[in-house]
Amino acid sequence: MTIRIYNTLNRKKEIFEPVKQGRVGMYVCGPTVYDSCHIGHARSVLTFDVIARYLKASGFELTYVRNFTDIDDKIINRANQIGIDCKTLAEKYINEFYEDMDALNVERPTIEPRATEHIPQIIKVIEILIGKNLAYQVDGDIFFAIESFKDYGKLSGRKLEDMEAGARVDVDARKRNPFDFALWKSIKPGEPAWDSPWGKGRPGWHIECSAMSTEYLGKTFDIHGGGKDLIFPHHENEIAQSEGAFGKPFAGFWIHNGFVNINQEKMSKSLGNFLMIKDILKSFHPEVVRLFLLSSHYRSPIDFTDKAMNEASTGLNKIYALLERVEEKKELSKINKVEPGKYYKHFCEAMDDDFNTARGIGVLFDAVRNINRLLDESKQGLSQNTIKDIILCKSDILKIGGILGILYESPGAYFEGKKSKSLEKKSIDHVVIEDLVKEREQARKGKKWAEADKIRKQLEVMDIVIEDRPEGTVWRVKS
Repeated sequence: MTIRIYNTLNRKKEIFEPVKQGRVGMYVCGPTVYDSCHIGHARSVLTFDVIARYLKASGFELTYVRNFTDIDDKIINRANQIGIDCKTLAEKYINEFYEDMDALNVERPTIEPRATEHIPQIIKVIEILIGKNLAYQVDGDIFFAIESFKDYGKLSGRKLEDMEAGARVDVDARKRNPFDFALWKSIKPGEPAWDSPWGKGRPGWHIECSAMSTEYLGKTFDIHGGGKDLIFPHHENEIAQSEGAFGKPFAGFWIHNGFVNINQEKMSKSLGNFLMIKDILKSFHPEVVRLFLLSSHYRSPIDFTDKAMNEASTGLNKIYALLERVEEKKELSKINKVEPGKYYKHFCEAMDDDFNTARGIGVLFDAVRNINRLLDESKQGLSQNTIKDIILCKSDILKIGGILGILYESPGAYFEGKKSKSLEKKSIDHVVIEDLVKEREQARKGKKWAEADKIRKQLEVMDIVIEDRPEGTVWRVKS
């Protein structure tokens, strides 16, 4: 097994070789907890959730660290606006983050450090940087001297001489270079503060992640991840301060996920098109959200539209319908643990190629089509070879689903939940539908085809789709 990962640092796919054989240390920048999470946050979290699942399934011992930035300018400003303290605000949105991610079936990382709980570690790194003349003090503030790190810009590809002050940096006349960034900020009215050798104050954003990643993964670790928007300046600055402090490569592989657009427009507060996860989940099943976000390669942009979400919903229905169909065959009801089959192996080939979930989902639907074909061709009964093929194929589907974080419900529970939610939304009585389906079945048995067809059309008007199977009629609400 060879995993190849696109490394942002070197701008190419490279064979993944961890620092310690069989073990992987991965640090991913988590949310700044000052507001509810939107669909862009979900994409980043799901990307690394699936990467973590796959690394573990591949036999690696994974230490996955994802932090909470619980002290930052945005948090301070928001807390002051609504008249509460920063800790209360951060706690509120950390709890909300967990609610959203638990709903999306996201597995918890190994460690979830908070910046405010690592002030001593942050101060220690800053002291090292000052001792190496890589940082300097001005009026209680500490700045990293960017020109002291000769490799600055190697992640983003930017050169200092080509950049202009004011581009995503704070313009401050006290800095030696406009791009010098704050490691420690002196106390200001209305802001939380901690004791330090330079007086009371608080850490800058970038130094928080360097201190926390080093604390739990060491001075050099395997994977550092986050959204593309973090490449500059956040991750660039992390590299400068970490490698400057410790004199060692920081992270071997840098992985960055692409953005989510909304109806072909960039998601932005100015356009008012921020879609919060909690609102999306009111309309779509959590596994539909996962399937949609994983249906494009993680590095590519993805466009959120109702059409795309409905297609993902239809796709998930097909998978669960197949699993339900298999469950209804008594000879297939007991599936013992089997070795991975060809579909799981093909899925792993896709994942080994830079975690290509889009291709992997294609393999998943190939497996679904294969079982449906085998069942369609075996109306006279299932042979032992066909039973074996279906069992192996279903096992692969469930293994793939486990890595994608879907198919965790039983088919019955999935469709019942979907029915109840859809009927409630459409104000349709479940009992009415059942009665109409039974009436139609009786009409069919009595060969009253015109009556049966009339009931079918009546159900179609109600957005009810029916499917006649050898074992009986099943119905679902149209997606």
